[in-house]
Amino acid sequence: MAGSQYEQVLARLREASRILNLEPGIFEILAEPERTLEVALPVEMDDGSTKVFMGYRCQHSTVRGPAKGGVRYAMDVCMDEVKALASWMTWKCAVAGIPYGGGKGGIRVDPMKLSQNELKRLTRRYVYAVLPIIGPEKDIPAPDMGTNAQIMGWFVDTYSVLTGVLSPGVVTGKPIPIGGSWVVARPRAEASCSPSENSSPGWADSRPRSHAPSKDTATWDPYLRNSPTN
Repeated sequence: MAGSQYEQVLARLREASRILNLEPGIFEILAEPERTLEVALPVEMDDGSTKVFMGYRCQHSTVRGPAKGGVRYAMDVCMDEVKALASWMTWKCAVAGIPYGGGKGGIRVDPMKLSQNELKRLTRRYVYAVLPIIGPEKDIPAPDMGTNAQIMGWFVDTYSVLTGVLSPGVVTGKPIPIGGSWVVARPRAEASCSPSENSSPGWADSRPRSHAPSKDTATWDPYLRNSPTN
């Protein structure tokens, strides 16, 4: 099947619409995401230099409830990919009968090349940039390729500081001490967040036995004094 990832999604949607004899108007609605956001994220690196990373968030549909979908940190992240994956989340939630819509986001970055502090600053800057469109009743991010419970902990912390309300429900996949839950198995996270010898400090293995947060998250403070860029 040729074309971009989102074009492939549309091709499958057309075929499904034909089989279901879907009303043309419904197809037109589902063929376009409700909202997309592209943001530039300036981050101070450990050496004092500043780098700008591109971030994305797409909410494909919130007809059934708040958007729900992961946040990827990878070099091939782009708006086309994010739109495609958000669409698939819409279908998956609907088929499973879960009252959520489809969302997906990410940052174009190689997380293995960043230190823990650089990852923290990047994550906080991303939350600051997408703040107007995320929240427990709007859009709920989660771990995905290149992200883990530690990063979700920074999401909760930054969002709570910026809104002035402790909001552990803003994400799923967060550490146990701040409202996360145990899972039986996470093969997807294990495959997409595998640690390596070159991993930066705190780049935790996302398997269930490793859900204990790093020292940074274990001392999580909802009234963190650092700004979103620190």
